[in-house]
Amino acid sequence: MAASGTEGTPPRPLIERAIETEDIRALGLGAPITVRTDATLQEVVETLQARHIGCVLVVDPDGKLAGIFTERDLLTKVALRSLDWSKERVADFMTRDPETLRPEDRIAWALKLMHVGGYRHVPLTDADGRPVGVISVKDIVDYIVDLFPSPVLNLPPEPHQTAFSDGESGGEG
Repeated sequence: MAASGTEGTPPRPLIERAIETEDIRALGLGAPITVRTDATLQEVVETLQARHIGCVLVVDPDGKLAGIFTERDLLTKVALRSLDWSKERVADFMTRDPETLRPEDRIAWALKLMHVGGYRHVPLTDADGRPVGVISVKDIVDYIVDLFPSPVLNLPPEPHQTAFSDGESGGEG
């Protein structure tokens, strides 16, 4: 009997099976970084820089997701405009009502949203619309690398360097 459970059908590749069957919780994501709608652009950009992140989730006074502010928003809606960043509110520049997923949704749904919508980040919310995480393209890439660590992590240090064959040390001799 074939490994896929259907006789005569070849087994599906590991990445395909994992993305199709695993839910977003398998990625082990941390809590989202949130700001309130009345936060200033200066506060938000300082948060992005200090935390080394590509987005923040913007919440209303009730703690529900109101929007997302990403590096792309910064470049397309803020950059090159004469603004006082210490006075402008993030709510005026965020992407309102972004598409969201839940942690129990499959990774495949995140990939579909990212592909179709051109997103690099997708907010995760609970049943009440409160943010509980963010899934990024980097999270998915890290997950795939973890499925196949050796072929990726055992590459030579430089992309144009060839791996050493048996008997070659690579050092000077």
